Amino acid sequence: MVKTILVTGASKGIGKAIVEKIFEKGGDNVKVLGIARTLVDLKTLKEQFGSRFDYLCADITDVEAIGQFIDSQETGIDALIANAGVLSPVKEVGCANTEEWKRLFDVNFFSVVSLVTRTLPQLKNSSQGDVILVSSGASVKPYFAWGAYGASKAALNHFAMSLASEEPNVHTVAVAPGVVNTQMQTDIRETLGPGNMTSEALKRFTDLHTNGELLEPEVPAEIYANLAIDGIVSEINGKYLRYNDALLARYS
Repeated sequence: MVKTILVTGASKGIGKAIVEKIFEKGGDNVKVLGIARTLVDLKTLKEQFGSRFDYLCADITDVEAIGQFIDSQETGIDALIANAGVLSPVKEVGCANTEEWKRLFDVNFFSVVSLVTRTLPQLKNSSQGDVILVSSGASVKPYFAWGAYGASKAALNHFAMSLASEEPNVHTVAVAPGVVNTQMQTDIRETLGPGNMTSEALKRFTDLHTNGELLEPEVPAEIYANLAIDGIVSEINGKYLRYNDALLARYS
């Protein structure tokens, strides 16, 4: 039986690596539905994987377009990987603009709530309905000027707990991917960090880059892909974990 996995933020970085890992691990037994904003990258994935990959080019907050895309699918959704997210605004709380915070929460949190609500009937009908949330280490510890981002990821962690406690037929986990070599890290070093973060806070990220210690996207992507393919076990249902947590060893 073919398993259908929905991946948001599917065209670049970790999201693209997740799609590729799903096909590497699942082969002809999986179909991926990708949602992202970059059409050219989605078309490239379509050319690469053919009928096994279907996509929607839209903002993750476009509830109507996403709903129509989900309803148009002939098969139900068995797993959801919520990867889409933004870091900006990077500002101290004392300089916070609530409209910017609301926009970030729309992308990082409320879009996930909406997507899960829309797909929940299909996930519950699946023999193995799973929700995998891409969280962050910033959800459990402060990074200077990352208040909006960290709060949205902390909300995701709690959402995982709530979903796990309310839906016995759907398993959920929130997993932080570590510090990954993506465009977000470039933005932190070059645009978002300078002038907004303290030099000490920014140095951690510049040092990781300089020392070649950033993770490549394929490292956490393999875990997210395996979680969706193999299914979330009850041992980790509702938990927040880091990509290298011992409880995730079977998915590495």
